[in-house]
Amino acid sequence: MQKITKPKATPPVMALAYLGDARHSLYVRRMLVEGGIAKSKELNSEALKYVTAEAQAKAFSKIEGELFEEEAATFKRAFNSGHLNRPKHASLKEYRTATGFEAVIGLLEWQGDTERIEYLLKLAHSENDREDKDND
Repeated sequence: MQKITKPKATPPVMALAYLGDARHSLYVRRMLVEGGIAKSKELNSEALKYVTAEAQAKAFSKIEGELFEEEAATFKRAFNSGHLNRPKHASLKEYRTATGFEAVIGLLEWQGDTERIEYLLKLAHSENDREDKDND
């Protein structure tokens, strides 16, 4: 098996968004399982309330004011990326915001800053947000 070595440079912003999407999805899945949901159909249904472009844009609005300079710059580069294909159920702004959100999480994952990821995602998915989703 070939060992994968991490390049020294930070990956392109869309690669960070790809990584951040996976890290965010893992956080949401863990949050739902910790919340006592055990059936896969229900887990998948509930996860969609958090991982859509619309939901991620809303989550980003909760952390935007908390971003450090490098994180904000990463968000802006991802938001302004011209390589975006918008899904049918989100506005272009929501999709760009979600991509930026994912890139920020991906940057932190790349840097190995688990503590910062947990802080931002906990803030992004605060209790009042989960209560709102329970009422949907």
